[in-house]
Order: sequence, then structure tokens, then C-alpha cells
Amino acid sequence: MDGGAGHEPGTPRMSRHDWWGVVLEAPDPRALARFYADLLGWEIVKEDSDGVAIAPPEGVAYIAFQLADGYVPPVWPAQDGAQRITMHLDFEVVDLQEAVTHALELGARESGHQPQDSVRVMLDPAGHPFCLYRDGSSGQRSDPMSRRG
Repeated sequence: MDGGAGHEPGTPRMSRHDWWGVVLEAPDPRALARFYADLLGWEIVKEDSDGVAIAPPEGVAYIAFQLADGYVPPVWPAQDGAQRITMHLDFEVVDLQEAVTHALELGARESGHQPQDSVRVMLDPAGHPFCLYRDGSSGQRSDPMSRRG
């Protein structure tokens, strides 16, 4: 990316300057960060008065959670006049039922609308939809972004 800092192979992870991620608004960023950190096995890598970021043990991707006063959770499936989702997170899993059970134990809810058998639409504690899916294509990876209902 233009303007991005290059790095040499072997540069320590926390010294790199090519981090990328997504930011979700939340009424309680710390609680939502803890939910996703526990769900994914990631660690909290940054925390301040406005938000929290989590990242996997390897790599330079992150998910951040930003304080949003007046937060209104999106509605799934979309309904006229209601807050629509503008993005959601997809997570491939090996055992779908085990992943759903784990998410429920951490405070997620299962959406009432489930468009495919190999996908479970879940709602995090702040109401953001996220998908847990298993690849059902005989060992060939398929594009999770094509999984719509």
C-alpha cells in the first residue's frame, strides 16, 4: 500500500508498521473485546479509554472495539426502517456445533434466521452478526463471502 512502511523479514511483530484490521462500534468495548478474545483465542494488544484491540498470536491483523454512545445494534435479517448491518465477520471452523456451543457459552446468541446448513449466523453480546461456517466441499476451500442467505 502506498504510504505503508516496509519491513525486513524477521522484524518482530510489535515493531512492524503494516498492521490492518476492522473496528466495531460497541457500547462496552472492553466486554466485547473480551468476548472475541475468548472466542478466537486471541490476546488484547491495546487498550485505552476509547477502545480495545485484539490480535492473534501471529500476524498483523486485528479487531478493534470502539466506544459508541447511542449504539444501536443491527438487525438480521434486514428489516425496513431498522438499523442494517454494514459488515459482519466470518470464521471458518472444523466442528460447527462445537463452535456454536462455545460461542453461546461466551454470551453469543444464535440468530433466528439461518440461511444455510453449513453456516450459523450468531449475534455477539452487542448484537453484531458474525458467521461460523464449515467448509463442506470435500476438502476444497470455498469463498466464505459467497455464503449469503
